[in-house]
Amino acid sequence: METSIILNISENIELDIDLVAEAKLKDKIKHLAFELGFDDIGFAPYQLMKDEADNYRNWIDNGYNATMEWMNNYVEIREDIRLLMEDTNSVIVLIHNYKSQNHKEDNYKISKYAWGDDYHNVLKSKLKKLCKSIESEVKENSELNIKIPDFQYRFFTDTGPILERQWAVKSGIGWQGKNGLLISKKKGSFVFISVILTNFKFSEPKIVSDYCGKCTKCIDSCPTNAIIQPKVIDANKCIAYWTIETRNDESFPKEIKDNLENWAFGCDICQDVCPWNNHRVPITQEVRFFPRNGSTNFNKNEILNINEEEFAIKFNNSPIKRAKIEGLKRNIKEL
Repeated sequence: METSIILNISENIELDIDLVAEAKLKDKIKHLAFELGFDDIGFAPYQLMKDEADNYRNWIDNGYNATMEWMNNYVEIREDIRLLMEDTNSVIVLIHNYKSQNHKEDNYKISKYAWGDDYHNVLKSKLKKLCKSIESEVKENSELNIKIPDFQYRFFTDTGPILERQWAVKSGIGWQGKNGLLISKKKGSFVFISVILTNFKFSEPKIVSDYCGKCTKCIDSCPTNAIIQPKVIDANKCIAYWTIETRNDESFPKEIKDNLENWAFGCDICQDVCPWNNHRVPITQEVRFFPRNGSTNFNKNEILNINEEEFAIKFNNSPIKRAKIEGLKRNIKEL
């Protein structure tokens, strides 16, 4: 049986290389990604995400996106990523660990993803460098010793209508946990996901099994019962939604206010209790994801008395800006 695969299809080139050559190319891309601090990488051939998009539509139809109307948009693109880049033949998926330390205090807590700099900016810079490096390697082709056409790409990190978690599963990086999040055996769920659409075509990876098993710790520990069934989260009941996404003039419903458990921005409960986020998961090496000034909590009086200028300076390049000053003050007052 012939072991060749099509690496790339373009108007004028149809290129067959064997699996050894593909492995070489993957290893080179992995090396470049790890040099930039990414923690894992997977490769998935292009496919329609019909079942996944149908599940997403059903989630929207049930109103589980709450007031996040923007999530209604571009569902057809989530189903077919070639509507984003016509020449897409594969998706390269990367994860970046952001786990650092535990909360120093138990009051006015901040979700771990927002302890450091805005991950969009950090990862966008790394993705740009990675794609330029891949482009350069393909042109020089010193080690690969195969003829490869130009590397075409678009990259995203929570910045486009892409089913990132589902593509991460398709790429063999991990599985989707009962809390709806991607879980990696080595890195747990405190990871950011990035994707690169490319004209290169890679073979089907080995899919990782679902290792959640019978565990329901995330479901049982959610104080507002936001995980209404495995992998399905109702944002209307989610602490993170209420403390980040809602309008700053909107008061919390009683069932949310009574169960905030001192979360002032976001919520990590369903991740903190997950056995896959235990002590074996290493601390991130990216210092930009470390807590600013060592702070993992808000100072109540400081936030209640902060003005616009001070807020802009203190939370410059921070995800916390998303809640805006009045939203953040509202959150503190609700606790």
